[in-house]
Amino acid sequence: MKRKKLTKESRAESVTAPRNAEAVRRLLLDAYDAANRTLPWRGESDPYRIWVSEVMLQQTRVETVVPYYERWLERFPDMDSLAAADEDEVLRLWQGLGYYSRARRLQEGARVVRERYSGTLPEKSEELRELPGIGEYTAGAIASIAFGEAVPAVDGNVKRVLSRLFDLPDPTPAQFRTLAKALVDPQRPGDFNQALMELGALVCVPRSPRCEVCPLEAECLAMERGTVAERPAKRPKKTVPELEMVVLVAAVRDEEGGFHLLLRKRPATGLLACMWEFPGMELAANTGPQEVLSSLIKGLGLVSTQGLGPSELGPVYHVFSHLKVRYQPFLLRVGLPSGQIPGKAPVRVPDLDGPQWIPVETLEQVPLPVAQGKIAKAAMEGLEG
Repeated sequence: MKRKKLTKESRAESVTAPRNAEAVRRLLLDAYDAANRTLPWRGESDPYRIWVSEVMLQQTRVETVVPYYERWLERFPDMDSLAAADEDEVLRLWQGLGYYSRARRLQEGARVVRERYSGTLPEKSEELRELPGIGEYTAGAIASIAFGEAVPAVDGNVKRVLSRLFDLPDPTPAQFRTLAKALVDPQRPGDFNQALMELGALVCVPRSPRCEVCPLEAECLAMERGTVAERPAKRPKKTVPELEMVVLVAAVRDEEGGFHLLLRKRPATGLLACMWEFPGMELAANTGPQEVLSSLIKGLGLVSTQGLGPSELGPVYHVFSHLKVRYQPFLLRVGLPSGQIPGKAPVRVPDLDGPQWIPVETLEQVPLPVAQGKIAKAAMEGLEG
């Protein structure tokens, strides 16, 4: 039996109180019950694990998150194990997932929960928002899924669904919150929020949405008006700045013939905070790579072995959310004065915020951003060649 459509007039009302809320809930939950993805965090009752999954899923595709989620819980199965962990280990397990501040805030939040709430995650969304790294969306997701609080969880997928469902060309954040709050199912808020997010991820996608299989097709005002492709309104793309970095990979042999590479830890704030990297400097206008490289070598007080200069490695490109970077790495084999040649333990060099010589066999224990990991791989190939 064909479902009866609501008229344009009946739905061209204030978005604060959609009349078709009951229909949307029923149709969406029926479809979700009939077919939803099998994911390792689906059906999970442990609030900590739900928290981990929601943080990992921020701005990251589900298929990317799954192996990280499973490895994370093998090492940090509960709040206490995460709170007690070394930050470098936390970042290393997050390595490659991007947006590393999420991992640092997650651990910081676990420590706050341990100290302030005796290790038990608070149940209300308002209290959850007081924890580091938990904003309105994450608080709503945790509170609804783990504790059954009837609050919305509005991510990018949900915004797109709501824009089309109510044919809103340029809705405000307040409108999204109001609509989502009015729609969330009071009996099954967690399932409803997950169903709405899944609809946006699999059916109501940005390009070529699968309207023919959408359970909300009969309730979708954009579908009725033929404006699906226009919702939400496209925003002009911002120009992403680009910069070039000159990177120095200094390598030294220890007394047993093993190589050590010189790395330093990034500051505790800003891009890639607390991750490790090879020393590098931005290539400014009217400045050549060799000039920058010389400054790096001099600043570190390094001397090449046998008078050999640095060798150029292939460039590495990386696109951040707000920046494109071209890394130009150079490999330099260096010698150190007697007494400074590292053995198995790293030796600290007193310049440039405390760079350290890291044995190559322990390099995988150091949290490296993706681009730095590619540079390390190229350097190792150069040393072996």
